[in-house]
Amino acid sequence: MFDRIRSAALFGIHQATVAIGISLFPVAVFARTRLGINVPVGRLVETTGEVYERVEE
Repeated sequence: MFDRIRSAALFGIHQATVAIGISLFPVAVFARTRLGINVPVGRLVETTGEVYERVEE
């Protein structure tokens, strides 16, 4: 039972990071082109995806 709850919670967190990544895309592009700063949203989405996949195995 706790495995299903943990899996559902991780899936929700992963989906939230994807939504945040999509919404922050214009900010990330602006920061990279105008300020020279990389926003590591892609790395965050990849990490949460990997964690979710590990739990599903």
